[in-house]
Amino acid sequence: MKKDLFTERVKLISEGHEELLRRKNIKTFSTNGIYNRYENPILTRDHVPLQWRFDFNEETNPFFMERIGFNATLNSGAIKLNGKYLLVVRVEGNDRKSIFAIAESPNGIDNFKFWDRPISMPQTEKADTNVYDMRLTKHDDGWIYGIFCTERKDPNVPEGDTSSAVAAAGIARTKDLISWERLPDLKSTTGQQRNVVLFPHLVEGKYALFTRPQDGFIDTGKGGGIGFGLSDSMENAEVKEEVIVDAKTYHTIYEVKNGLGPAPIRTTHGWLHLAHGVRNTAAGLRYTLYMFMTDLEKPWVITYKPHGHFLAPLKEERVGDVSNVVFSNGWITDEDGTVYIYYASSDTRMHVATSTINQLVDYCINSPQDKLHSHLSVETINQLIDKNIKEATNLID
Repeated sequence: MKKDLFTERVKLISEGHEELLRRKNIKTFSTNGIYNRYENPILTRDHVPLQWRFDFNEETNPFFMERIGFNATLNSGAIKLNGKYLLVVRVEGNDRKSIFAIAESPNGIDNFKFWDRPISMPQTEKADTNVYDMRLTKHDDGWIYGIFCTERKDPNVPEGDTSSAVAAAGIARTKDLISWERLPDLKSTTGQQRNVVLFPHLVEGKYALFTRPQDGFIDTGKGGGIGFGLSDSMENAEVKEEVIVDAKTYHTIYEVKNGLGPAPIRTTHGWLHLAHGVRNTAAGLRYTLYMFMTDLEKPWVITYKPHGHFLAPLKEERVGDVSNVVFSNGWITDEDGTVYIYYASSDTRMHVATSTINQLVDYCINSPQDKLHSHLSVETINQLIDKNIKEATNLID
């Protein structure tokens, strides 16, 4: 009886998993014309390899139970390497610990499959309690850098406090995403650091980093905003001075905090940036994505910034472990100008949206900016109405 149960469960679960990995993703119609979403998430907890979850030995697992459970796949760095679309996925276990694992796709939109083993990330002198949200940058110096949040227990809290934490920017580098060299965490003078992104080129002969200084692990306090600073090296990265590129602002989608997503994309019109903004609601924090562009020679100077959010959680994306959230720290640009935007919804699953450099540049340059007052928003709407009336009149004439 047990043998029949074991064999049947192996067969059913294996077949279901293979079917999931082979499932085609369908592009949906885009009403906004800026990007296209796809019907299915590209990675869920069900995509995690069965060999990581089940003991396939009938003697030690006669009921074919899941021995190691996984809760979510989210917040993935992204890079195209050797013709493959690769994501460094934050995979969260049922034990709440996050690990990094590589998922590979032949086309960037479906058939994502995890590599055989997760990343064994080397440790610094002070071991990470948790790691997550890696940004990948292929730098001019020949290395691929991964900068991620490393979380450790706050040593300065009262006895009995088992939840307060300290965040820092962990740094590792690789040539192939297989062998990783761990470097010391980023040092800065502005408190804790999260959402740190390495710029792909040297600036004034130094490594340039977009930062997000904050007073505490969750609250930004008097800090906040997307910062920018320089470091002499990455082997011992230290940013002594930061300028704020994009400050958190009252009554906007980024009034509580904001942070850069992936490394920016170079275009002839400037650098394209994708960021997340956070505001408070009666139901809790709401995370959305927004875009802006910066100067080609001075990537810390904003030149264009559309109003409001670029992408927000819709339909089933709004429900999950941390509901009403979208977050992105990875995108890939193809040679033909296609941009693959990888985003997580509600800290639960990964999605992809596609656009083009031309569309994103058009969106940034020609969309109105936020004038920060309701009556000025009405003026902006009326300007578009007047323009369309004029266009309609010209067509009639």
